[in-house]
Amino acid sequence: CMNYMLPASYAWGNFSVLAVGIWAIVQRDSLDAITMFLTGLVLTVLTDIIHISIFYPSHDFLSDAKRFSIGMAIFSLLLKPVSCYLVYRMYRERGGE
Repeated sequence: CMNYMLPASYAWGNFSVLAVGIWAIVQRDSLDAITMFLTGLVLTVLTDIIHISIFYPSHDFLSDAKRFSIGMAIFSLLLKPVSCYLVYRMYRERGGE
């Protein structure tokens, strides 16, 4: 997000899911909040794959800052399935089926 290599929709999607995640943490008894957070995480996994695959620059245009930025985006994408699993466990603890 900091290098402006990926479009603004990448940042808006991830920050929106972050805001819903904060809401889900604050509202401990709300099943809707955790459901929206889990749905948002799953959707951002798909959109992150699309964003990274479409906007990945060619080797000639990769500076160190762009390489670091895309590396952190890929690292975030790799951690999202773990986050989805942990949020799913929270969903089950709150009474979801």
